[in-house]
Amino acid sequence: MPTLFESPTNEAKPTGSRVAEHGKRKRMTPLTAYAMHPDGVRFETQEAEEEVILFLRQHIIVLVPTAILGVILVLAPTVFIPLIVRFLKLPIAFPPAYLVVGTAVWYLVTFGLLLSRFIRWFFNIYIVTNERIIDVDFVHLLYKEFSEARLSKVQDLTYKTGGLLAVAFNFGNVAIQTAGQLANFEFELVPSPERVVRIIGDLVEKARDGGV
Repeated sequence: MPTLFESPTNEAKPTGSRVAEHGKRKRMTPLTAYAMHPDGVRFETQEAEEEVILFLRQHIIVLVPTAILGVILVLAPTVFIPLIVRFLKLPIAFPPAYLVVGTAVWYLVTFGLLLSRFIRWFFNIYIVTNERIIDVDFVHLLYKEFSEARLSKVQDLTYKTGGLLAVAFNFGNVAIQTAGQLANFEFELVPSPERVVRIIGDLVEKARDGGV
């Protein structure tokens, strides 16, 4: 898994013009989906002088269907399933021990499903530094994909939003086209896509001018 959160250390912080340029650092929480200059965030291949400018995940609104599903699954053994059984009037009665074991297995599977969905959201991250763009796709505990591209290789930036939810909560997709054989990037369902495009665009211009 990528290292996302590290305790602040006593290492020297950027000073002078770099502080003025980058502004106040933002403290992270486990549910943070958008952070400019996040505090205590590092990743596996980060270089010594490389600074994380932008940290992104999918908008937290994408977890709402999982939360609704979780409520339904938690209530099912005690509310929904007994109602269905009573309505169907099954001719056989299950022993209490079977019901206890079945309920325990149900909640165990439910917890595993909800946890896996949350972990996938938590570790699927997008990072923009003062040197590169990084996309970490978490598939499962034993496999992840790590893609990167130098800012100087970025050729085109676009974003799109669609639907009432996207407009109401201000999230969308950011497409990043790179030069040559490098893979293109897409930041899916991230908060404030127009701001993300503007920030990356400014960093790309600085990289091309040799300013980073």
